[in-house]
Amino acid sequence: MSTVHDRSSTDAGGGSTYAEVQATEEFQSLKRALRRFVFPATAAFLAWYLLYVLMSAYARGFMDNQLFGNINVAYVFGLLQFVSTFVLAYIYSRYADKHFDPTADRIRQRLEGTST
Repeated sequence: MSTVHDRSSTDAGGGSTYAEVQATEEFQSLKRALRRFVFPATAAFLAWYLLYVLMSAYARGFMDNQLFGNINVAYVFGLLQFVSTFVLAYIYSRYADKHFDPTADRIRQRLEGTST
């Protein structure tokens, strides 16, 4: 059986080991699960960012409102972009640890012919 590091090798049946793994239901299920998380999370993040950009361009009066001292709504929205990036990365990391990594580890172990 070929190893993960030898991407050009094929198995005894003449087909690519990676193509065979990709064709398995377990791998397809992993891809679907990843898409179910990544696409909505990406759409939500981009919508949040677009809201910030559009509000900065078309709602200047609102964005110029002083909240306290020299801090206005636009400044808070801008800082929240950074916060939301880190929060999304943290949520993805936790979700992947629980939902993606165990399946990916099983697939990798079968592909490498190892077990733990």
